[in-house]
Amino acid sequence: MANVSFILLYVDDVEASVAFYSAALGRPAAGSSPTFAMIPAAPGLMLGLWRRDGVAPPAGPAGGGEIAVMAADEAEVAVTVARWQALGAPVAQAPMQMDFGFTGVVLDPDGHRLRVFVPAEMQARQDAVELEGAAV
Repeated sequence: MANVSFILLYVDDVEASVAFYSAALGRPAAGSSPTFAMIPAAPGLMLGLWRRDGVAPPAGPAGGGEIAVMAADEAEVAVTVARWQALGAPVAQAPMQMDFGFTGVVLDPDGHRLRVFVPAEMQARQDAVELEGAAV
């Protein structure tokens, strides 16, 4: 089976997107040109930022998907959303509880959604540990 090695986002301004994602992910670009850049997203996974007007076949509008990163707890979700907002990302969803976990969403310079979340299963484990500690 093939492994996913790249996620490609079509962007209007490669330089602005590199600045945003390098700061948001805490990793510098591994390679860049005026029309394309790569940022390490995770071990074995690269985020490619491709200038929209050079994509073949032509790309549709942004916003049909999202990139998600997992946080350790609710506090990290809130801190991450605030950090991304400080980078100029509009908040599309303030941190809140949903059925799958605690989450928040911002928009990158092209309107792509960037989500941070802690899964409900991790929250349940954290709550159980806190209850055990309180009972001692």
